[in-house]
Amino acid sequence: MRSRLKEEFFDLPCVELAKALLGKTLCRKSSKTNTLLSGTIVETECYLGLHDSASHSYKNRKTPRNAPMFMKAGTSYVYFTYGMYYCFNISSREEGAAVLIRALEPKSGIEQQMQNRINFKKTKSNNIKIKNLTNGPGKLCVALEIDKKSVNEQDLVKSEIIWLEDGPSYQDGDIVVSKRVGINCDQTAKDALLRFYIKDNSYVSVRDKVRESVINHQ
Repeated sequence: MRSRLKEEFFDLPCVELAKALLGKTLCRKSSKTNTLLSGTIVETECYLGLHDSASHSYKNRKTPRNAPMFMKAGTSYVYFTYGMYYCFNISSREEGAAVLIRALEPKSGIEQQMQNRINFKKTKSNNIKIKNLTNGPGKLCVALEIDKKSVNEQDLVKSEIIWLEDGPSYQDGDIVVSKRVGINCDQTAKDALLRFYIKDNSYVSVRDKVRESVINHQ
């Protein structure tokens, strides 16, 4: 078992935290079976707050919903989207900024994760390929039993139900830097290169072949 990530790890600017999280393990103790559900973080996105029109905290907007974005670095922010899925974020050093966890490579409790996906009311197939189990922000929340009621506003340094453990660190040559996925905002924010994923990892939600080629030719 790797060591649990401590407070100083999370106390980073949003972009640095998003890159640092790649290779680390997200752990969730199942509320149903006490099984450890975990996966290696392979893809992240930044939401920078004040000047980022894609962020829930744009223009320093503070609401009960986005309150965790203004809490100490390493606080979980879970929100509901598309009337169907939850998304899991981690607050960074800057006020109102957070990192969205976009994809995981399943690690432990895989059978339970698979069953959670199959049991989900919107899932019609009983045949989910493992590479598709947690390759999206909504999918990973279903698999790891992450919802707003139980996981929102958790201190990831101290929580007994959800935390992060240490793992490999990746350098810029191993990280693909790309545009964020599926955001509705102004063009500047759409074009911002604020998504990060581990190069050649098959569990990433959306690959950017153009940006990958830039790395390959450096």
